[in-house]
Amino acid sequence: MIRALFFHTVLVNSTFLLGISAILAALLTREPKYAHLAARLWGRVNLWAAGVKVRVKGLANLESGQPYIFLSNHQSAFDILALLGKLPVQFAWLAKEELFSIPVMGRAMSAAGYIPIDRSNRRKAMESLNETAERIQKGTSVVIFPEGTRSPDGVLQPFKKGAFIIAAKAQQQIVPIAISGSYRIVSRQCAGMVHPGVVDVMIETPISTVGLTAKDNETLMRTVRESICRHLTPEEGGLFPVDTNDSCLPVSNCRR
Repeated sequence: MIRALFFHTVLVNSTFLLGISAILAALLTREPKYAHLAARLWGRVNLWAAGVKVRVKGLANLESGQPYIFLSNHQSAFDILALLGKLPVQFAWLAKEELFSIPVMGRAMSAAGYIPIDRSNRRKAMESLNETAERIQKGTSVVIFPEGTRSPDGVLQPFKKGAFIIAAKAQQQIVPIAISGSYRIVSRQCAGMVHPGVVDVMIETPISTVGLTAKDNETLMRTVRESICRHLTPEEGGLFPVDTNDSCLPVSNCRR
């Protein structure tokens, strides 16, 4: 309880102070990278406040200056802190539109060049997907959670197709990211409670999308799922569907 109180106090204050810093940085420099630096510091500060250590492997798989489509599983809100604080790459998020209406934080997200998506409006959602693909083609890396929302229990959920539509349009490399252990830090079932611990982040080998079209989405989805699943525990992977019409792969495919 004491840890939770400390964490939430730091979270509220750091969100306000670093959010304002990000907005001012973007206004003064017209460069989203400085706002993103504030976001990185926000991630690190709140990981520290929660007593969370992040172990990152696979950074050698990334090439400097290359735009990537990072696709990560989503176990808890700490995935955001872990990727912001420990992924040493300038990137934008594709995030649900509601987050951009939060005072200070929403303005800071816009200042950092993050992209909103309204999943309740098909036309607006497609516009966001097209904008994201264009941004990637122009050199911006983007992080997307293909599950669309946090897993309620840490188990890998079915993927939505939006991220793979973007990949086919952008024709840039996908980098699967497996996050293991963050659901133990905080979960939907224990809202507000924080349990210090370790989160493992594995950056997999990039997957080329050159020449792929929408017809290849199912195969690409399968490849990304298998790549992420290799680095999850059986409890996190379990029996996972390759797509909504296919059977499940066995737990053994999800073991480290």
